[in-house]
Amino acid sequence: MSGTTPSRHRVVVLAQEQAYAFELGIPSRIFGAVPEHYEVMLCTPHGGAVMTNAGFAVHPEHGPEMLATADTVVIPPIDPSAVRRELSPAVRDALALVRDDARIASICTGSFTLAAAGLLDGRRATTHWESTPHFRRLYPHIELEEDALFVSDGRIHSSAGAASGIDLCLDLIRSDHGAKTANMAARRCVVAPFREGGQAQFINRPVPDDAGMSTTATREWALQHLEVQLTVADLARHAHLSERTLERRFTEETGMAPRRWLTQQRLERARELLETTDLPIEEIATAVGYATATSLRNHLSSRIGVLPAAYRRTFHPTPAS
Repeated sequence: MSGTTPSRHRVVVLAQEQAYAFELGIPSRIFGAVPEHYEVMLCTPHGGAVMTNAGFAVHPEHGPEMLATADTVVIPPIDPSAVRRELSPAVRDALALVRDDARIASICTGSFTLAAAGLLDGRRATTHWESTPHFRRLYPHIELEEDALFVSDGRIHSSAGAASGIDLCLDLIRSDHGAKTANMAARRCVVAPFREGGQAQFINRPVPDDAGMSTTATREWALQHLEVQLTVADLARHAHLSERTLERRFTEETGMAPRRWLTQQRLERARELLETTDLPIEEIATAVGYATATSLRNHLSSRIGVLPAAYRRTFHPTPAS
């Protein structure tokens, strides 16, 4: 890795004119929550100050030359009214400095910058749901996953609006250093530790009309009983709802169906156990509600592309006996 401290991964944030102030600060807050692993730097395309859409200026630490040293480049969003099909010469020249092996991530309408630079050609991507019609008009050749929180395609990563940038940054930390480190960053920032990239951007009813009708208590109960091979019928009985009503409310409140949510929670718990214990794969599978180790292997491989043993070798601090 490049940078003055070889043991740390360098994240460089490119701030453009009319950048959204909240999203501009996400990389520094999330990656900066685990400073032993990351250093975060801010630059602008020309090295001078840029004005945010909130009405205040951002004065960069560095000029565009810092992009050539980045292990990860993050492109925060800009005001949609400032979005153009073609990049300014300064932005285009700045992006040309990014190394071919560097990871690149966009937040919200930052995906327009990646598309204009040709970095999304032949790739999947996402952006804020309100901006998808405009994106499709400008870049009809790009495969846009308009409902996803974030999308990863090779070294290019994109996320939807606002808080989904937090989810993407945590997912990048998770892929670099495992669930334990990502969860630590989330706790330090007091944010949800894990939301799956394929989760819907728009949740119909994030706050239930009646707290007594929420599935929150049932979800908490399920997390305490992941070792049981829970079914939708089990969840419905606990919530005192029909399965159909449970499915509907669950999806309204979490953005995903209960089966998918259960799979997500089981895999996240399995990853933590692989990182922090020497339990055999078979015992971990049982502990998170899978009937066999083969089932865990298949689900983990499908979700993150590696088998449990390989994941453990990557993230366990000491070799398993």
